[in-house]
Amino acid sequence: MQFDDDADLDTSEVQDRRSSRIPGGRATIGGGVAGIIALILGLFFGVGPDQLGLSSGGSGTTATASSAAQVAQNCRTGQDANTKEDCRTVAVVNSVQDYWRQEFARRDARYGPAKTVLFTDRVGTACGAATSAVGPFYCPGDRQVYLDLGFFDELRDKFGSSGGPFAQAYVVAHEYGHHVQDQMGTLSRAQDGRTGSGSNAVKVELQADCYAGVWAHHATTTPDESTGRPLITSLTSADIRDGLDAAAAVGDDRIQERFQGRVTPESWTHGSAAQRQQWFTTGYRSGDMADCNTFR
Repeated sequence: MQFDDDADLDTSEVQDRRSSRIPGGRATIGGGVAGIIALILGLFFGVGPDQLGLSSGGSGTTATASSAAQVAQNCRTGQDANTKEDCRTVAVVNSVQDYWRQEFARRDARYGPAKTVLFTDRVGTACGAATSAVGPFYCPGDRQVYLDLGFFDELRDKFGSSGGPFAQAYVVAHEYGHHVQDQMGTLSRAQDGRTGSGSNAVKVELQADCYAGVWAHHATTTPDESTGRPLITSLTSADIRDGLDAAAAVGDDRIQERFQGRVTPESWTHGSAAQRQQWFTTGYRSGDMADCNTFR
């Protein structure tokens, strides 16, 4: 995956809290076994940590400073995105939102942008306080995506993904798929408390995978609003394989087999490895969000 070296990155879409601390923040999980269990339950769940039972309960749990100074200083152009992980995240966020902004406009609708918040260890959100152990998530309470970049190491080292820049892009695009669902009124279907292979929770996650595939289909043809040229200039078959591998690595069956030694479909919240790959592929091949109706 390559970015236009001369493109200007819009760092206003990413908030950098990596040097911030949460006063009084007491998320109820930490590292070790508790963190792994929370990660199994919460990975890519798409809703905030309060729905996962991870909230500290303190409504005032916010970062003391939320300056985007680090990414603003270091992430100016597409060339920076080609060489730095945090800048690549900024560029992917820009590309994903460029696409959905234009797709909503094509449908005579308005896309409301969402910031991505980069954090380290723990973070306060409108959905409660959370630690890095829950993995990346989208909070509908403040309409923001939360991401600890250290998760990408976990994805490769603990979950067996091949890694790579597009595996990271898939994660970001998946979370923005939840933001699209939030604006279309479908995200709430996952919050009925039910689990299992046929549950709404699984259908919501698979649709977010499909939406990630739809963005990928258009990634190299979506013009950046500042330059009129696509921000992403190259997306190879190897990149797509990395994305599919990441999708499979976080399938419920793969995670359960790895961490509990058995597969229990009745507790699934995200879908199997094969389902997650199937729905990403569906979106990638057609490029049409109408093909992402997982609720049929």
